[in-house]
Amino acid sequence: YGPTSTPRVHATSRPRPTPSSAWPSPRTQGAVADPNQPGDRDREGLGRSRGGYSTKLHLREEGGGRPMVILATAGQRHEAPMLACLLETGAVKRLGRGRPRLRPDAVAGDKGYSYPSVRRYLRRRGIRAVIPAKSDQRRQPGFDQAAYRERNRVERTINQLKQFRRVATRYEKREVNYLAMVKIAAIVRSTRLD
Repeated sequence: YGPTSTPRVHATSRPRPTPSSAWPSPRTQGAVADPNQPGDRDREGLGRSRGGYSTKLHLREEGGGRPMVILATAGQRHEAPMLACLLETGAVKRLGRGRPRLRPDAVAGDKGYSYPSVRRYLRRRGIRAVIPAKSDQRRQPGFDQAAYRERNRVERTINQLKQFRRVATRYEKREVNYLAMVKIAAIVRSTRLD
């Protein structure tokens, strides 16, 4: 090489690991269990699921069917770890004076939320859990079927949001941009409800 030339490196070549920076073992690779942990591998909300790369939307709605909190995670993520994130944000203004309410009266969820840790979390916060028991769990006494039927509002809201092509197909690479488009779609949808 001459004084002005630089050595060429193939674009796909990787540096060889040194003993101090060995490659991570296969057990340490993969998605981190905590969605808020820095360095999370799928922080852009893209993940593998049965249909390929996908994004899962998590919603918290008020009683009238308007979304209060919208979160996105990778497609392979489970819903249960996101419950705490949904419940700790999105305050509802009180009718009279006072601080806005963060805690709902009840939370309706499908069998995917039927874990003892989720039920403990809700019980500790004084929130009634309207979650059916799985077939391998004992039945919950006093299960409110009328309140459980209202759970489909969230499913209908997600389906109405997916009527917007940009939400359904996710053209955005960054999770922040995708969430912005979902929130714009939710605003347009809520103005149509009025």
